[in-house]
Amino acid sequence: MPAPNALTPNLLCAVLMGRGPTPDSADAWMQLLSQARRANLAARLAGVVAASNLDVPYTVRWQLDGACKAQQHMTRLMRLEIRRVVGALRSEDLEPVLLKGAAYLASDLPPATSRHFGDIDVLVLKSDLASAEAALMGGGWINLDALPYDQRYYREWMHEIPPLTHITRGSVIDLHHTIVPPTSVLRVEGAELLAKSIRSEHRPGIRILQPEDMVLHNMVHLFTDGEFDNGLRDLLDLWDLLRHFSRLDGHFFDTLLARSKDLGLSRPLYHALHHLERLSGPMVPVHLAALRDEGRPSLPARLLMHWILSVGLRPQHPSCHRLGDGLARWMLYVRAHWLRMPLRLLVPHLIRKAWLQRFPPPASKSGTAA
Repeated sequence: MPAPNALTPNLLCAVLMGRGPTPDSADAWMQLLSQARRANLAARLAGVVAASNLDVPYTVRWQLDGACKAQQHMTRLMRLEIRRVVGALRSEDLEPVLLKGAAYLASDLPPATSRHFGDIDVLVLKSDLASAEAALMGGGWINLDALPYDQRYYREWMHEIPPLTHITRGSVIDLHHTIVPPTSVLRVEGAELLAKSIRSEHRPGIRILQPEDMVLHNMVHLFTDGEFDNGLRDLLDLWDLLRHFSRLDGHFFDTLLARSKDLGLSRPLYHALHHLERLSGPMVPVHLAALRDEGRPSLPARLLMHWILSVGLRPQHPSCHRLGDGLARWMLYVRAHWLRMPLRLLVPHLIRKAWLQRFPPPASKSGTAA
């Protein structure tokens, strides 16, 4: 039997979506706040509490206020850093496209509100990678990963170069040339996304992906990645984007589904919409249900994916843990690598990665490739 006031694994998501009961005790509120912190959603929870005027114990309210102030400070720093990154690239006549959190912030999109930010993701043409890397290094961002194998892993097989870290400020840039690895079972040409990118309405000097591609990139990143530390945050980003763009354009879902088919991304779109609708209710118009389901896998695969993704999208908090969760997360990790690389590359890569983690080179005891 669950303990009194024990939280259901999906209560945080329900509260943040405005669809669930709120905790009924100070201890339950503290546990919900702990879940939100683990999921990098404390500031978002603070925003929901303020907007809904929820009755929250004082000990929780002052911590939510602190999370909100910390997030506002982080947002100011991120805006400054985005300007520096774009300025460094434009000094070499490069016009980058911002991705994910940086794009949301630069365009004042709903996910930017109360969001916890991490790296700055930038997309350029593959032919411009060397120039872009040189421009960023001139601005103080350097590659701290000295392992030759990691360099080869990123530069030959991945959709981005090794992360670049600023020597004084510590900000990290992920410089992409597409959104999925060239070795992946999914194939998306970065040039195709760049060709259809648009200027931000709020900051004309900055480019972002067109709305359909922005949503699809979020789906691809979330549902093909093996690490779900920010899984619930990214799912809520997606929820925000879909509601925002569909309000602006009554035919947005028509365009989104057609674009997913053109880019070969029907499968991640299916998983994303399935789990969003599981948690938030129907989103896709009824007349588009058949097109949405084109990416649906077979029944056994569908049942397996439903289970492991349901686990991945919960906060990684002890109160959310259930029997079998460890196995599910391991399967998500293996699946992500299988999607990323063919077996002839994957098996040697995993063996080498395990070896380097067990016996790191003396010169560098930091982590290995992703």
